[in-house]
Parts: sequence; structure tokens; C-alpha cells
Amino acid sequence: MTTLDRAKAWFEQDPDEVTRAELAALIPAAEAGDAAAMDALRDRFDTRLTFGTAGLRGELGAGSNRMNRVLVSQAAAGFARWLLDRDENASVVIGYDGRVNSDVFARDSAELMAGAGVRVVLLPRPLPTPVLAFAVRHLGMSAGIMVTASHNPPRDNGYKVYLGGRDGGSQIVAPADEQIHAAILAVADTAVVGELPRASSFDVADESIVDAYVEATAALVPDDGTAREAVPFVYTALHGVGWEVSKRVFAAAGLGEPTVVAEQVEPDGAFPTVAFPNPEEPGAMDLAFETANRAGAALIIAHDPDADRLAVAVPDAGEPSGWRRLSGNEVGGLLGWRAAERLHRSETHAKLAASLVSSPALSAVAAAYGLSYSDTLTGFKWISRVGGLAYGFEEALGYLVNPGTVRDKDGISASVDFLALVGELTAAGRTLDDHQRDFDERFGAFASAQVSLRVTDLSRIGAIMAALRDAPPAEIGGVRVSQVDDFIGGFGVFPPGDILRFWMLDGSRVIVRPSGTEPKVKVYIDASSDEGSVDERRAVAAARVAALESGMRALIV
Repeated sequence: MTTLDRAKAWFEQDPDEVTRAELAALIPAAEAGDAAAMDALRDRFDTRLTFGTAGLRGELGAGSNRMNRVLVSQAAAGFARWLLDRDENASVVIGYDGRVNSDVFARDSAELMAGAGVRVVLLPRPLPTPVLAFAVRHLGMSAGIMVTASHNPPRDNGYKVYLGGRDGGSQIVAPADEQIHAAILAVADTAVVGELPRASSFDVADESIVDAYVEATAALVPDDGTAREAVPFVYTALHGVGWEVSKRVFAAAGLGEPTVVAEQVEPDGAFPTVAFPNPEEPGAMDLAFETANRAGAALIIAHDPDADRLAVAVPDAGEPSGWRRLSGNEVGGLLGWRAAERLHRSETHAKLAASLVSSPALSAVAAAYGLSYSDTLTGFKWISRVGGLAYGFEEALGYLVNPGTVRDKDGISASVDFLALVGELTAAGRTLDDHQRDFDERFGAFASAQVSLRVTDLSRIGAIMAALRDAPPAEIGGVRVSQVDDFIGGFGVFPPGDILRFWMLDGSRVIVRPSGTEPKVKVYIDASSDEGSVDERRAVAAARVAALESGMRALIV
């Protein structure tokens, strides 16, 4: 079948007027010899979004290489078949955020999966991803679907899957992704979307599911007599769905009500005030900084649009804005220390875990407390599956502080834990900076940096990784490489992955991998020092990271 044939077949089964209009313009133009129109059709139809362990994610638009109602309908029907092959009594809970078409994709999925014979519960309105992850476990469902592209650009949307039962509510891992993808392709090859069975009757969850999440999350701050002061803070949802639920959780936990960034507090799929709705991106938190300066806040709490990530900013007179965003590694280390202290007080032995690209700081905390520790592959689909887990994090602003209720990163629960920490420090007459110095004194000073190379030509990613494999650098930034670990065929306990890890003679570490969700090559640099004063330790670690960052930029940029 030619590209034009595929486009015409897609057009015939597309129920969406917007994407039909795209094809109605492109198809006749391509037939008339318009090269640009033909290129646009090839980009849309000569490949297909692959259903992987992160589900589906891509730009909205017509075609098999875009997110749209045809593709999502095929995915829902294929996933339903896969679930029913495993369990004839299969059930699924479906959630969605505030992005463009998230509600449409969620309802299509509910109708098609119910029509296929799966018991369906649809969440009542746009809600954070952590509420959906909670619902899979709380309702005892076979699976969960969340329609979201998280912190991706405004024109993207996505579709990710959780499994209940023996998977405990975690996101899927191999080989389930390949099996589901095969089931989706079988639907796409043999069925027309308009002829797939649908059912308009399915369950819509009531407020009790949100109430249960609020109660479970607020319980992270126990009423145990610990002195704690409410800290004045600013909150931004970055045009996402975090505010309504976060507000309720903050109040229930006794953390007070923040000053909100009014321009960003309501869901808006156009994300009008930010180029990228990701708190890690430059400029994304500028309105929060301005709001905090006006309000005289002591802290800023920011969620990404589906509220599964947390960013924290603290006052810093040395920054032009007056604020500094803490890195995910900094927040992850402090919350990990807090988790270790909880385990120590309760005399509970459990495990801490972090993705292998995250700071080694958490392993140092675990060693100091005699706790088990695991590195995992990147993503909470792996972190959440660590047996006996008490706490896990990844440097990309993801934290899991309550694995008993949610098996995924949760920006709301992490916010609660961090606000409680700052409140306890304030009541004791101490600051977050004091606490970080205590951390560096006890466990060593850790420094990190990232180099991200965004590409428009995806072939560059493979070329960069191949070049580093074919001719590994003998030194980076003037520091000799002592060992190279290549994960392409598996490494140790890790399954195969497109990851390269370089160990330096001074113990520093550089990891290179393609992003799993964006067209980027990502470099993670970590160094530490436990000799001398805190200031001396910090200086040594920072200098090591700076040299390695400069060296890696020269290699790949």
C-alpha cells in the first residue's frame, strides 16, 4: 500500500473533523504533485508511533505517526484484547489530564474497551496522574490508562498504561509492551475504527476516589506531636491539573494554603505562558518567581501539568530572579534522608532506590543507615518494582514517597513531604540551607550536571551513541576514563538498553543515553567529595562536574 493509499484509508475511518480536514487538504495537494504535501504525508504515514513501556506519546495530528482518535481507538481495542486474553474478567480505570483531546481520547477508550467486554471505570474529570495510579490499586483494577503527555510540548499528547494484580499498579515493562503493540497492530491491520464495538454504558467514578487519595496522601504528615510551622509558599500548576487536588491535600495535612500563580493555576492545554510546560526548562518558573517576590514567600512548589513531578525553588540573592530551583538530585537526597530517618525511628528495614542516572547520594544515605539500596533503569516502571521499597527517586523531578498507595512518581505526595520537612526545620529555628550542610557533612557533598542535546533529525541520536561506542574517549575534560560500561547487550542485572556509563579515575561518573520521551540525547554527570570541610567538599565536587560537563559538550554538541 502506498503512502497515499494509507492516507486515504485513514481519512475514511477518521471520526475527528479537525484531523480529517488536515488530510482533506494534504491528499489532493499531494496527488497534484505538491512535494511539500507529499513529504507531510510520508512523515505522518510511513511510520507509526510505537507502543512502548511509556505507552504512546507524540504530536497531535492525522496519521499513524501522530496522536489522534484513530490511533487511540486502535490502541484501546488492542489493549482490551490483550487484557481479555489474560483475564476474561479484566477491568480498567481510565484517567485524563487537561491537554487538548485528553478527554476525547479517554472517552473513546472507555467506550471501546467496554464494548470489547472489559469492565471500565472512567475518572470523573481531568485529574493528576498520581490519582489514576492510586485508583488502580485502590479499586483493585486489572489495569489503568492515563491520557497525558506529562511535561511535553503543548502540541503533544500521550497514553500510558499501568497493570494491577501481580504488577502492583506499576507501569508496564517488557515484554508486555511488545505484546500490546502486536495486539494494536492486529486491530489496525484488520479492523475499521467505526466498526469496532462500542458501549456507552460504563462506570464513572465518584468523588470518593479523590477523597481516598487526599486522605492517604495527607497521612504522610502524621499528627504525632512533631513541632511544625506552616511555611508561606507559592504554588504553580503550570496550566495543568494539579491545583484542585493539591489544595485539598495541603489543607488536610495542615500545611496551609499557598499563594498561587494565578496565570497558571487553571488547566489550559494551550499552555499560554510557557514555551515548554516543564519546570526544568528555562523560563517555565519565571511567573512563580515573580509571584513569590511579591508575596514574600519562603518556598516555591511547582508541579508539571499532570502533577507527577515536583520542582522546588528557594530564595537565593545571588540569582537575578532572587530564586534558585533545586535540582531533582538535591530534593531526592533530602527526601531520601527523611525516609531513612523514618525507617530508623520505626526500626523498619526497607529498601531505597534510584534510577542509575540519578545522584549516588541516596546510596550513601542507605549505607549510613544500614539500609538496602538498588539502582534501576530509568523510569518509575522500574523503581516502583523494587521489592520492599520505602522510597525512590529519579533526577528528573520524580519522587515516590508513599509506595504503599501509589506505584509511580507523585509530585503531590512529594510536595507534602517536602513542605513538612521545611516546616519542621522552621519550627526548630533552622533553614533548608542548614539542613543541606548537615547532609553534606554526614554523607559527603554531591554535585551533578546535565547536558541535553535536542535534535530535529532523530538519526543524529543514533549517530552520537554509535560514535561514542565505536571510539570511546580515553579522557573527558582532562580526567582519564577508567572504565566504560555498555548496556546495549545488558549489563549485570540490567536488561539491554541504549546506555553508556563512563567511570573516571577520581570516582566521578558520566552516563549518556537517548531520552525515552523526547528527541534528545541526555548526559548525566555526577561527582562527590567527603574530604575536608563542607565548603571544601562542595568546591571539589563542583570543579569535577564542571570539567566533565565541558568535556562532554565538546564531544557531542
